[in-house]
Amino acid sequence: MQPAAADWIVNVLQILLVVHLMISIALVAVVLLQRNEGGGLGIGGPSLGNLSSVRGTGNFLTRLTAILAALFMLGTLALAIVARETTRPAEDSLILQAPAPVEAPAQDSAPAVPLN
Repeated sequence: MQPAAADWIVNVLQILLVVHLMISIALVAVVLLQRNEGGGLGIGGPSLGNLSSVRGTGNFLTRLTAILAALFMLGTLALAIVARETTRPAEDSLILQAPAPVEAPAQDSAPAVPLN
């Protein structure tokens, strides 16, 4: 891979990470705003602002959650694909090189220090 191409991929990866982080935060916020219908964390309620009704609010938040979840999954897939391009092994990698030959230790017949 050429250096200019590597820089371009790193820039794309950084942009995707920022967008993915914003989608993640929005997804958490939308899930927390949903109405508690038995076991959820719903901190919102029927008074969520200028939306027309409780049913309209629920439909809006449900659709928004589905859209954000789909964007989150697509972003995760895109990050995996771009990250794979940046982590290809180099030709001079230590892992790809042949291991160094192992030499047997030398056997001395006489001890270095006389035994008395």
